[in-house]
Amino acid sequence: MLKVAEGHLQELNPAELGAIAHLYRGEIYRSTIWRTRLDNTTNWSIVTMGIALSSTFSSPEASALPLILIGMLLAVFLGLEARRYRYFNVWRARARFMETHFYAQMLNGQRDDDTGWRTILADDYLHPRHHISFVRAAGRRVRRTYIWVIAIQTTAYFGKLAIHPHVANHFGEYVERAAIGPIPGWVVLACGLLYNLCWIALAIGTYWADRRAHVHRTGASAMG
Repeated sequence: MLKVAEGHLQELNPAELGAIAHLYRGEIYRSTIWRTRLDNTTNWSIVTMGIALSSTFSSPEASALPLILIGMLLAVFLGLEARRYRYFNVWRARARFMETHFYAQMLNGQRDDDTGWRTILADDYLHPRHHISFVRAAGRRVRRTYIWVIAIQTTAYFGKLAIHPHVANHFGEYVERAAIGPIPGWVVLACGLLYNLCWIALAIGTYWADRRAHVHRTGASAMG
């Protein structure tokens, strides 16, 4: 329980400072565990992408369909990773909050009388919640990791259509190669364009959402 005297929080005693040090180590440990889970999901995406590339470019006659189907798997993996990132962000935010409002001020010898950060941190423990939405979490993972995987997927797909089974001589031939069964090539290419535009929109939209969420944060006003 927070100690209150004359409307202000009391200074922490040595035992309480030691407890905060242990608390900080615990938050670092939990954030590390969830960071490892994020890396595992990213590894799944990279491995499946490698399998799709190997299958598609195994021979000139091989279909480019695996590179299309891998897009659905990437969406599933991104959904899992966004969910994990929301949990990771809880532990990371708490550890970072203690670093900036407690340890940094202790190290530079410029500690102020603002104890609001302690109240905010205590409230986060009493009423735990995610600090960002699922969509913003997905956008962050797209910007930091998945944008490169998707770029490789798109480049490989267009490259496959251009060179196999032989180099395309004109754009019409290129479009014809994109056909999947009864689905015309132009429909497949249009869906691919929409697919990539959706990822770009998600990345840019959540970037500005993050900017708007952070621009009003000053001092110990918020976490996350």
